[in-house]
Amino acid sequence: MNYFLTPAVDELIRLAIEEDLGRGDITSYAVLDGDGGVVKGVLLAKQDLVMFGLQVARRVFERVDPKIEMSPRVPEGARVARGTVLADLAGPAISLLAAERTALNFLQRLSGVATQSRRFADAVAGTKARVVDTRKTTPGWRALEKAAVAAGGCGNHRADLGSGLLIKDNHIAACGGVRLAVERARARAPHPLRVEVEVTSLEELDEALDAGADVVLLDNMPLPSIEEAVRVAREKNVLVEVSGGVTLETVAQIARTGADLISAGALTHSAPSVDISLEVEAK
Repeated sequence: MNYFLTPAVDELIRLAIEEDLGRGDITSYAVLDGDGGVVKGVLLAKQDLVMFGLQVARRVFERVDPKIEMSPRVPEGARVARGTVLADLAGPAISLLAAERTALNFLQRLSGVATQSRRFADAVAGTKARVVDTRKTTPGWRALEKAAVAAGGCGNHRADLGSGLLIKDNHIAACGGVRLAVERARARAPHPLRVEVEVTSLEELDEALDAGADVVLLDNMPLPSIEEAVRVAREKNVLVEVSGGVTLETVAQIARTGADLISAGALTHSAPSVDISLEVEAK
């Protein structure tokens, strides 16, 4: 499960290491002799969480010093309890300490996204709806954050502007209306792509359906309107996505309307980092 370790991610890791270690580790050089000798340590969960990012952390340690050995104890995507040892580490003390903060920054952030995603997935369990992410990701981290979302049990929406056709409100404003935007998209888009369009009212929904939209995205609509929109769209076998201010407190209600997809930027932009530490054994 390391498809997300792309050249772009390797470059991100390089930049993160340079950011923290560019001028060397003054403290370690001051208190350790040579490389400090080989020490052992563990990555430890300090709270209940969903694990994701061990392969990224391993890559950080490898980049800092290939002599560091890391042996994961839990698989990516696993739910773990506070106090669980996530991985064993061994290597020169000076190298482990140099890589510690960068590896933890990746691990805590990505596990935070996976943990948040698991909460959303659990909230809609038993319904037909699937919660998916958005492009509201940390610049440069999109491949990693979307992989963390999937590990947490939610789905991925578009990876970028070229991976799906989604007509948003500003496209509609610039084009001149829902119907015209959908008709142009159907005429000009590559054949395999479904045409999805954002609508904000039942009137716009009717325009989108009459123009031949394949998917409708209901943006910031109240629950009664969502329920009616789902009923109308079902009659034409059109998929329904719901978006706009989706939270853990509201996602279950939205799911019960019968929507197919619920897109939530909160999976990534509002996911708090979790607490993970690196504990080195005392000599």
